[in-house]
Amino acid sequence: MAKVAFIGLGVMGYPMAGHLKVKGGHDVTVYNRTFAKAEKWTEQFGGKAASTPAAAAEGADYVFVCVGNDDDLRSVTTAEDGALAGMKAGAILIDNTTASAEVARELYEAARARGCAFLDAPVSGGQAGAENGVLTVMCGGDQETFDKARPVIDAYARMVGLMGPAGSGQLTKMINQICIAGLVQGLAEGIHFGKRAGLDIEKVVEVISKGAAGSWQMENRHKTMNEGKYDFGFAVDWMRKDLGIVLAEARRNGAKLPITALVDQFYGDVQEMGGNRWDTSSLLARLDRK
Repeated sequence: MAKVAFIGLGVMGYPMAGHLKVKGGHDVTVYNRTFAKAEKWTEQFGGKAASTPAAAAEGADYVFVCVGNDDDLRSVTTAEDGALAGMKAGAILIDNTTASAEVARELYEAARARGCAFLDAPVSGGQAGAENGVLTVMCGGDQETFDKARPVIDAYARMVGLMGPAGSGQLTKMINQICIAGLVQGLAEGIHFGKRAGLDIEKVVEVISKGAAGSWQMENRHKTMNEGKYDFGFAVDWMRKDLGIVLAEARRNGAKLPITALVDQFYGDVQEMGGNRWDTSSLLARLDRK
């Protein structure tokens, strides 16, 4: 059992922290900007709630963070009452936020300056993956730090990999989002085409999902897409945030991402339709609109 802090109890962080407490058996202290959410978590799982990130991190062996973006991340880690201000020497800061590789490298250096270690560790698997403790975790950092942290991360993951030095986890998550964007657009166009052709989409997917066209998106999203249901899952606003990070990195490294840039624009269309909180599979709604 380790002493653990978890900062950020959103749709992902809330169940992830729960797995660290229940499945991992760790002594967990949580912090959330809305303190009532932290109190609710302690009522459900036990543990303690802290009033600042620094207080949550005090004495912890591992400090997890899962917030919204680069600015949120800096505010709960390097600010005056941020996690690093309360961390003891030798502790490990693990960031599960999907953020830029740049901020990951900043935090790696900031942690080192305080005698601590850092992993950028964005996750994939969505809310369901977080709730079921089966996330994929892509890490960047030093091998020794990864080896120490992996048994703790395992509490909410089914796959954990070290991808390279600091920032590599975030770069890998960018690739993940690039691939998902293209897959969802292709699936949306396929279903749209099939409906216009008068085919039974369920029968079509039953066949093609067993071949080369099969994917997680097809297996898990085709039914709701066919029914026009999008009020769940990974929100369009979040995907656009992630794709913004991807496209900014591509501008820095010279990568050519024409499909990703186009799908990002398509998600902008969905937002204009009022679909900011719809699931990312709502690309079909853009095609089906009159």
